Order: sequence, then C-alpha cells, then structure tokens
Amino acid sequence: MLLGCIADDFTGATDLANVLTRGGMSCVQLNGLGALRDGAAERVADADAVVVALKSRSIPAADAVAQSLQALSWLRSQGCEKFFFKYCSTFDSTDEGNIGPVAEALMEALGADFTIACPAAPENGRTVYQGHLFVNGVLLSETGMRHHPITPMTDANLVRVLARQSAGEVGLIETSAVHAGAGSIAERVGQLRAEGTRLAIADAISAADLVALADGTEELSLLTGGSGLALGLPDLFKRSGRMDGRGAKLNWPVDGYGAVISGSCSQATNGQVAVMSKTHPAMALSPAALASDQAGEVEKAVHFVQSNRSAGPALIYSTAPPDELAAVQASLGQEQASQLIESAMAEIAQQLVAGGVRRLVVAGGETSGAVVTALGLDTLAIGPEIDPGVPWTLALGDPDLALALKSGNFGGPDFFSKAFSVLDDLAAV
Repeated sequence: MLLGCIADDFTGATDLANVLTRGGMSCVQLNGLGALRDGAAERVADADAVVVALKSRSIPAADAVAQSLQALSWLRSQGCEKFFFKYCSTFDSTDEGNIGPVAEALMEALGADFTIACPAAPENGRTVYQGHLFVNGVLLSETGMRHHPITPMTDANLVRVLARQSAGEVGLIETSAVHAGAGSIAERVGQLRAEGTRLAIADAISAADLVALADGTEELSLLTGGSGLALGLPDLFKRSGRMDGRGAKLNWPVDGYGAVISGSCSQATNGQVAVMSKTHPAMALSPAALASDQAGEVEKAVHFVQSNRSAGPALIYSTAPPDELAAVQASLGQEQASQLIESAMAEIAQQLVAGGVRRLVVAGGETSGAVVTALGLDTLAIGPEIDPGVPWTLALGDPDLALALKSGNFGGPDFFSKAFSVLDDLAAV
C-alpha cells in the first residue's frame, strides 16, 4: 500500500478516491473505524491507496483528533509510505477546528515538522489565490456557504481561518512560488520551515498548480487538502516504478432497480432535485411530519419508490431553500432537524436495499454517512467518475450494491439522471 488517506466525511472520501482512481491507482474506501477490524487488511491487500472515511467534520475537535489518530495508526500498520488528510474544498470548519487540530495531531504522530493545506479544486470552481478561497470566482464568504447551518464560512482568508484553530504558525505558499514550479515550491517550504512555520496555505488556481504542489512537496510525509491536491500523486508513484497504473476491474450489478436519496440543502443539489423532479417520480420529506410520525413517513417514502420502480429511478428528498430550512430549524432545533432527516434517510435506504434496490445515489455528506453506516457497508471499491468529484462505488461483500455518494455542492444540473446512464454503460460492458 502506497498512500494512506483519512477523510473527514464519506462523500469527501469518495471524491478523493475518485481522483486517485482516475490517475490509475487502485483504490478502496473503508467506512468508519469499525471497518478497520480483523479482515480489513485482506480486503485492501491489492489496493495502491486506501481512504478511511470518518464522520469527523463537525464533531468536537478532541473526538475528531482521536478518530483520525486511530485511522492513522491502522494505515501505518499496513506499510503506507505517504499520508493525506482530506477535508472539504470549501474548508468547512469553525474557529475550534477541526482542520487545524487534526492536521497538527497527525503531524505530531508522524514526527512531521511541516505540511501544507490546500482545499483548491479548480475542476469544481474552487481556487485559492493569495490565501483566499474563491468558489466560481466569488469569495467563499460571499457564497451560500456563509449560511451553512453547521459550519458557516464567513471568512475567505484561509491563513486567518487556519491560524484561529491551530497552535502553530500558519504561513502562505504564494501563487508566484507555485507558478514557478516544483523547485520554487520546495524552496518556499524550506524558508517557511526555517522561520518556524508548521502549516502553510498553498495557492492553486489550476490543475497544473496542484500537480506542481505534489511535486514540490514530494518529501513531505503528510499532505492536507481537498481532493484536487491529490491530482499529482499517482504520477509520483508511477515515476518511482511502484505502481503500474492499470487500476482494478469491477463487476457491476445488473439486477435490481435504482433510487435517489437527497438530504443536502446546498444550492447545487436544490437545482439537481428540481431538474430530476420534472422527469422522474419525486417525493419530499417534511421534518415536521417526521417529528410526529417518523415510521409512517419512512413507510410512505419506501412505498413511493417501490410503486414507481417502472417509472424510476424515483427521488426522495428533504432539500429546502435557506429560508424554509431556517424556519424548520427554529421550530425543531438545528440538531434535532438534522438528526430526523439523517435517521429517516438511513432507514429508507435500508428498506429499499432490502427490497431490491441495487443502484443507489445519495446526496449530502451527512446523509451519505448515515446511509453507509445503516447499510453496514464497510468497504467500497472505487469505480469511474460520474461528474468531477463523484464516482460510482461498488460495495464489496453483501449486499451487491452500486452506490454513488455525492457531496452537496458537486455535480451538474442533470447529475442524478447522468449517474444512472453511466452505470447502464458500465453494466453493459
């Protein structure tokens, strides 16, 4: 095993695994610390890279650190040579963490005195310039992320954001150094180290910048960032002769039917739900109704999908615009409203898979984590990309299931229907 990765949510894990797979690495995702039990080593024995998916983005920082260190310990026991801590390309965090505390804990465990932080994903419109994060050319603090219900991002200056949640000094690898190439980046790293800086935000506005960062930080044992920072890693391993880049062949399920479960309230997913609802059966879940009769609402949703299977795949969603979401949270409380949706979606997924669904798309990081946990899917092999950042995955073991886990902000307007078209092509091969 060449590369060991720790992701702070499940969709982020598949996003990273997708980048590595696209670069020719065979990659397996292990979901949660429970997946690291006896037998895990055998399940990933042929993989070039393993991504351990946690649900640690918005839990208390101390818990996130503890879970991440457990994942690191297991990955080190498998002989990994390099490590990657993956978080969201919108740097989702609070002033308490969890990016800074986890990064510093991993550094200490590895004996590393320096690492970089770069959430840039230009393919998805996320760029970092002079330490500021932009989303499709707009400062992060001016986007819908400023209204995020759990981790509102109101400051686009990542040096400032990371400094507030880190014990050590935070520096910057500027665009000028990145554009000058790998040698310039390595030189800048040396300067920052000499100054006593332990963490540095790295600018990146193009895929070429991300590849240069991988080359310029080759000697670092730990990298932290969004999935884009992994773009150049497969080539590093190929050039060293330690992997052949052929990837893995997977056998996709041809039986069963499909469904979409969406628990995200992002602008992108709102649009995707609207598009799919025009051509496919769609049912909205009401948090208020779930609060009064969750079992009854779950039963209605499952029946809706099953009764529309010939016209499907059907869509079950809890997507709502910001004002409607705020009203629900004010009525039920933010945490209760989120837990209601997550537990309902997880139960719906369980019943649908038990009833014959073999192709399932899940939108939203927290929803994806709840669904994967409820289904007991320890190990996912990573397949081809649907849209940038979102691949199909194949559950290894029971049940026989193709699963796509979509981060809320990812995918084009027709993502849901496109996902099933891609899978149809795979199954036909």
